[in-house]
Amino acid sequence: MPSAVRVHLRELGENLAVARKRRREPLKAWAQRIGVSEPTLMRMEKGDPSVSMGVYATALWLMGRSQVIADLAAPEHDQGALEDAVRVAKARAVRKPASLYGVAPTGGPT
Repeated sequence: MPSAVRVHLRELGENLAVARKRRREPLKAWAQRIGVSEPTLMRMEKGDPSVSMGVYATALWLMGRSQVIADLAAPEHDQGALEDAVRVAKARAVRKPASLYGVAPTGGPT
């Protein structure tokens, strides 16, 4: 796993822990609401990548933030793919040979 991903997961876990603490929810109660054990919740709050995405998603739902999940990989935010599509379109426009006559000839010699 790339180190940048580990950093982001750790930040997510820490942010989820802050959200729980701001709500004055003890580990035990929050774990029950998510449907996991306390050790799993503790691992999630540390950003452990082995914790299921569903656990992270449920914690976001408890915070009222589950709507952001679908937006994470929304096509309109995929800059890499958008840039590739523009590059391919430009390359095709350059490679397309111009027609000498603009229209196909009709009929042949008589």
